[in-house]
Amino acid sequence: MDTAHLVLLFAAGVGAGICNAIAGGGSLLSFPALLATGLPPVTATVTNSVSVWPGYLGGAAALRKRLDEHRTLVPGLILTGVAGATGGVIALLAAPPKVFAALVPYLILAATALFAAQPLVSRKLSEHGADSRIRLFAGVFLGAAYGAYFNGGMGIVLLTALALGIDASITRLNGLKSLLTLTVSSTAVIAVALFGPVQWSAVAVLAPACLLGGVLGARIADRLRPGAFRAVVIVFGVGAGTAMLLA
Repeated sequence: MDTAHLVLLFAAGVGAGICNAIAGGGSLLSFPALLATGLPPVTATVTNSVSVWPGYLGGAAALRKRLDEHRTLVPGLILTGVAGATGGVIALLAAPPKVFAALVPYLILAATALFAAQPLVSRKLSEHGADSRIRLFAGVFLGAAYGAYFNGGMGIVLLTALALGIDASITRLNGLKSLLTLTVSSTAVIAVALFGPVQWSAVAVLAPACLLGGVLGARIADRLRPGAFRAVVIVFGVGAGTAMLLA
């Protein structure tokens, strides 16, 4: 990689870490940046999965106390998350690369749309009641498979699955969401590190940048207007997805 690519990856990593700390959706910055360095789509997505893992670890550690009231669900949710993530990784690595390459623009645009709608979705889900274990575990399985296949927007998908199955506020479910994103990410990282075409030189730049961005994001979260940052990510995601469709 040349100097311009290194600078691009570092800047995207810091931005992704800040984004994940404030609103989620950081992969909508880091994944297109990896594509811009010339990596094939499958290589870019597995490299991105490895690079953003430290941020998920930090988030789960910070929110571990919020697991207390749903602790009885944790073992089943972890097993479901691992099963779904395993299926997603198998689908990613076993299918021809051209299949994933064809889906990437639509995945980016879909994740961007979900990211944009997240505040409205959260409000609507907060109004729903009644637990449903079928909806809960089915949703988590599908969300984990999606997250392992394509990381972008995974946290939003998993939070939606949790809210559809558990009658609790979004804030109270955030601990479970963080645990599940770590579970899915860890499963994917182990699998792709063993069997996937990870570009480790890119990880060496992107992972520390994501970690730095996460630290900065945690410090400035109360000062930065989330709406403004959300708008930047949405514009970037729409631009990246549209550019790939037109390429």
